[in-house]
Amino acid sequence: MAQTQIGTIAAIWRHPVKSMLGEQLAQVEITERGAAGDRAWALREIATRRIASAKKFAGLYAFRATYDDPIAADGHSPVSIRLPDGRLIHAADPGASEEISAALGRTVVLERAETAVRERAGIDPKTVFADVPVEQVIPGLTAATLPADFSLAQGSFFDTAVMHVLATGTLRHLARLAGSKSIFDPRRFRPTLLVDTGAGDDRFVEDEWEGGELRVGAVVKIVAMVPALRCVMTTHPQDDLPRDFDVLRTSARHHRNNVGVFAQVGAGGVARIGDPVYLVK
Repeated sequence: MAQTQIGTIAAIWRHPVKSMLGEQLAQVEITERGAAGDRAWALREIATRRIASAKKFAGLYAFRATYDDPIAADGHSPVSIRLPDGRLIHAADPGASEEISAALGRTVVLERAETAVRERAGIDPKTVFADVPVEQVIPGLTAATLPADFSLAQGSFFDTAVMHVLATGTLRHLARLAGSKSIFDPRRFRPTLLVDTGAGDDRFVEDEWEGGELRVGAVVKIVAMVPALRCVMTTHPQDDLPRDFDVLRTSARHHRNNVGVFAQVGAGGVARIGDPVYLVK
């Protein structure tokens, strides 16, 4: 096998509550379940009994969840949630679900992930890929035939896999392809790890990772990488980023709606900003 350094860790994110905005970190413990504390909570829509996703409820991006303290050994560290009006509540507060429901305009209940359960999350088939036709993304299906929910990863609130890794070169490549004022900010794609891959911006960098594994620092191994299929969530407004359908249109036009990779953890450990990242093939 050959090992080549492809970059360094430029940014790290964790999202304590599924589909809410999260927190940027200087370092994080990577476990077999991804970044410690990532997607530990989610909202269940009472009307459908499905897990609520920003694929269906863009308003979830008006909430931000962060941990008050370092993650405890049992994974039950307190989570603060900033509501759209700026008020702070805690996930464990008796009235947290009611407060969130009132702010979201939908009756939901806040729950922790159960390792023995495979959940399903709701979508709106008409808007899940913004204005990109479903059949362009998933041949054989249309907005009329696409199911209104999808299965989450076993025992978690992750859509597909516990890790998501993105290259800076790919974002610059997308911006060049778009030829517009679109902002291809990594926050739109919600990665766990952003890898600074240098000045190159002429390709989708993660394609070169297929069939290999990434090693972060001396210990962490990221394996089973697959292309990350994007959806309407990349177009939602958040913080200082405006709504922008061109973000998804560009990835659909040039790369089958795939940006970055979803992956599993082959070996855990601490990942830090500045850690070298190696591709092993």
